[in-house]
Amino acid sequence: MTQRQRRSVVADLELERKESLSRAEAAKRLSAFAEALAAGDKVELDLGGTSLTLHVGDEVRTEFEVEVKGDEIEVELELTWSTKPRAGGRKT
Repeated sequence: MTQRQRRSVVADLELERKESLSRAEAAKRLSAFAEALAAGDKVELDLGGTSLTLHVGDEVRTEFEVEVKGDEIEVELELTWSTKPRAGGRKT
């Protein structure tokens, strides 16, 4: 298998984790993610017993969504970036 073929396998990875947290714990995790995102091009996600390291591009697109359904509020923050190297060899 070539390096290019390995990349396409990783590119199709999807993980989802749902759990209940206290408001303070949710804030702590969001803060840790934000600090890692601001500090450099790698973010490590704690997946409860294992972790996943993501390489983040210099340009990040965001989507913010709020949904109110009856007595429940859902807030989604989606971050998207490219893994393709830009001209000059740097990832975007």
